[in-house]
Amino acid sequence: MTDSLSQARETLRRVFGHGEFRGLQDQVIAEVLAGRNAIAVLPTGGGKSVCYQIPAMIRPGLGLVVSPLIALMSDQVASLRQAGVAAARLDSNIPPQERAEVWRMLEAGTLDLLYVSPEGLASGALLDRLTQLPLSVIAIDEAHCVSQWGHDFRPDYRLLGRLAERFPGVPRLAVTATADARTREDIRTQLRLEDAAEYVDSFARPELALFAERKSGPAHKRVLDLVAERPGKSGVVYAGSRDGVETLAEKLREAGVPALAYHAGLDKDLRTRRLEEFLEADAAVMVATIAFGMGVDKPDVRFVIHADPPGSIEAYWQEIGRAGRDGLPADGITLYGAADMAWAFRRLESRDMATEVKQVQGRKIRQLYAMLEGMTCRAVAVRRYFGEESAAPCGQCDLCIAPPQSVDATQAAQKALSAAHRMGGRFGRGRLVDHLLGKTKDVSDFEAGLSTFGIGREFSPAGWRDLIDQLLFEGLLREDPNDGRPLIGLGDAEGVKAVYRGERRLALRKQPEGLDASTRSGRPRKRTRDALASLAATDTALFEALRAWRRDEAQTQHVPPYVIFHDATLAEIASRRPDGLTALGAVSGVGEGKLARYGQAVLAVVRAN
Repeated sequence: MTDSLSQARETLRRVFGHGEFRGLQDQVIAEVLAGRNAIAVLPTGGGKSVCYQIPAMIRPGLGLVVSPLIALMSDQVASLRQAGVAAARLDSNIPPQERAEVWRMLEAGTLDLLYVSPEGLASGALLDRLTQLPLSVIAIDEAHCVSQWGHDFRPDYRLLGRLAERFPGVPRLAVTATADARTREDIRTQLRLEDAAEYVDSFARPELALFAERKSGPAHKRVLDLVAERPGKSGVVYAGSRDGVETLAEKLREAGVPALAYHAGLDKDLRTRRLEEFLEADAAVMVATIAFGMGVDKPDVRFVIHADPPGSIEAYWQEIGRAGRDGLPADGITLYGAADMAWAFRRLESRDMATEVKQVQGRKIRQLYAMLEGMTCRAVAVRRYFGEESAAPCGQCDLCIAPPQSVDATQAAQKALSAAHRMGGRFGRGRLVDHLLGKTKDVSDFEAGLSTFGIGREFSPAGWRDLIDQLLFEGLLREDPNDGRPLIGLGDAEGVKAVYRGERRLALRKQPEGLDASTRSGRPRKRTRDALASLAATDTALFEALRAWRRDEAQTQHVPPYVIFHDATLAEIASRRPDGLTALGAVSGVGEGKLARYGQAVLAVVRAN
């Protein structure tokens, strides 16, 4: 096994230009090279693909990769070909002539890796043809899609369990970045990986600074501010609806931001063009629904903003994780409110699923909002959710930068709950706040005679709205959608009783002093957190010249710039200023294939600057 790992390490250096494996990569690769099955949960940007790509290059036969999205397959195949690896894909976008050429290479045994979709395998014909070929490894990417307990369940993934019968003796590797213990157990069962070793790496993403804030007014205004604070950066903005995507993208374009809209309602060819434009741009903002993103490997995304929150912590971590895949600093920002949570529950109730599954998904919604509304380090909250109990505070999220103070709001909570009870769940939050303040217009004798009318004058209207949001997050109040005019009523009966009796205390955040009041989040506006931050002033011009060369080269080949070299690699070249091919080959990210292909051109840029 030592010899196999040495060969794997040499392949990593020769093909990808990296000297050492990261995290648990070497352990996963060793397991697959030994011909055994494995489950690997590695963080986004943690190099999951290397865990099956390298064994496919070393073991005899074809490496088969099952991937859920065409964009993901296209991106990985393009990157592999840039590195000199024989890779191809078969999907619905491949024209007949190219498909025939792929099969010619497959039958000739000249391909190392073939990417296919689960839907393609489900047809049966493709699977039958593949059984005639010798396989080296079968990789199931984004394996959480197999689980109904996960956040992105896809029924076609359930059929992949039959690969165990069709390809006995071929090691199978299931990889994902987001799976809690229950989801991992479902992956094991559904994919028939009962005997597989399980490797779960730390979910730490130290390059990501996490922020969350309650919505105050229209979300698009806050998004415009956040994007404006990050000029010239690539980013992704998630919105919860197609209309929301189009509106946000239009407003960003009006503000001079190169923004693109992406959602399932657009023509497939238009989506493809916009994805290519985003991947090939040095700075662009993709405004999208969750139809965009899984497996999109654009390494220089510097921020992800949720204009509307995701549906679970798994979805949050996967979507936020699309920032900073190159290991350089990036931001993840989530805007949220009680109305978002109510909408998430309404959507869940409308879905056709088993009661037990619906209960689990409902708990996941609560856990997400508990994390967003919580008062401990956000990174710690996420890592503990995935079972990583030893996580230490990150020191850079909004809650670490400015730890929130809190006040005991139990008495005020009792007043709000009593008012909601006495008003019979027949009014919205605005009317409830007016009732507590004693400011209801044209108040009826009945309402004015209630013991709760006007008992809440210690809080401002905004303060009461914050407390009502808190009670909604904790399930003590609930919102009836009422055809778009939500009504506030009591929630969990036992929890409400515990608050009435003083057995359950309610804490309300209090804005700490000493923050930058000019920003909604309270943190400084200017933060130099990108590849340029580590460069000396004299190296910045070379870095930009290298990016310009890379952009021209990418346009000539019609590929994303990062498949040629990542920003981190260009920054290291600018800092080292290599004087020859040997020195250039020592830079991380410069493998032998890229050295031969681009070495002289890169050195020419270095000499000219």
